[in-house]
Amino acid sequence: MNPIKHVAIIMDGNGRWGINKKKSRNYGHQQGLKTVEKIIIESLKKNIRYLTLFAFSTENWKRPKSEIKFLFSLLEKFLIKKIKAFHKNKIKLFIIGKKNFSKKLNNLLNESERLTSKNNKLQINLALNYGSKSEIVSTFDIIKKKGLKISEKTISKNLYTGNIPDPDILIRTGNTNRLSNFLLWQLAYSEIFFEKKLWPDFNKKDYNRIINNYKKIKRNFGDIQ
Repeated sequence: MNPIKHVAIIMDGNGRWGINKKKSRNYGHQQGLKTVEKIIIESLKKNIRYLTLFAFSTENWKRPKSEIKFLFSLLEKFLIKKIKAFHKNKIKLFIIGKKNFSKKLNNLLNESERLTSKNNKLQINLALNYGSKSEIVSTFDIIKKKGLKISEKTISKNLYTGNIPDPDILIRTGNTNRLSNFLLWQLAYSEIFFEKKLWPDFNKKDYNRIINNYKKIKRNFGDIQ
């Protein structure tokens, strides 16, 4: 049976869900946040150590300014409301990506990371303004500045996720079968589960089904066993 330390999720389909419900894309984002809370609770129950959530990509800046503003306002409200509960439940928040946001949001993210930095029950890696290609390029710059020899080990160690094991599982909702510039290096040997459901419809039953299916997979990593 395969142990699970790290689950990564591309939370796709919030906007489409809102439109399908004859409401707004922003309404879909609000409902998607409720799904995030459910999956965090279930991850704690399953003793999953790392949960990486793709919240905002470097490509998402192409979206309408009004939607971007709403997304960041939603994140601010969520952190203000939930970060103390995270800390109480020994959840660590870690941001991967470049913090090129408003001063208010940057300060809130930094304070949330600081407050929860020593927690070790569950680490939530929130991918914000994140793009894997940009991450890899930045990693090579870091390696060059440090004067290190290029190797798989030095690359892995100097990624945003340097001290985090690679994901065992990637889940992508939204009926789209692609990685969308997410953790391209780290997902080399992850088991990938594409889900037709849009993110707000994804539930703990779906999550547990994927986890149970993963545990049945025979993983050889290129070997014959």
